[in-house]
Amino acid sequence: MCLGVPAKVIEVRDKTAVVDYGGVKREVDILLVPDLRPGDYVIVHAGAAIARIDEKEALETLRLWAEVLEALKPEAEVVEEGAEEETSFS
Repeated sequence: MCLGVPAKVIEVRDKTAVVDYGGVKREVDILLVPDLRPGDYVIVHAGAAIARIDEKEALETLRLWAEVLEALKPEAEVVEEGAEEETSFS
């Protein structure tokens, strides 16, 4: 399964761009998506921008990812608590 993540273009260079994933900035290849400008949104997969998307779609996708991560949070906390209990034997 492949995963593409929405990101906002911050700076465009020759064949790369700096994008922002909610505060985390990375440099990505932009050969597949010509004519990008700062403020555009793209889908990034494996270090490359693979498609331009509109802001509304990008923000909705990011909102949905936040919901998924929040829904998984209690499950992760239970696993961590169980792991701590297993290692606390004296």
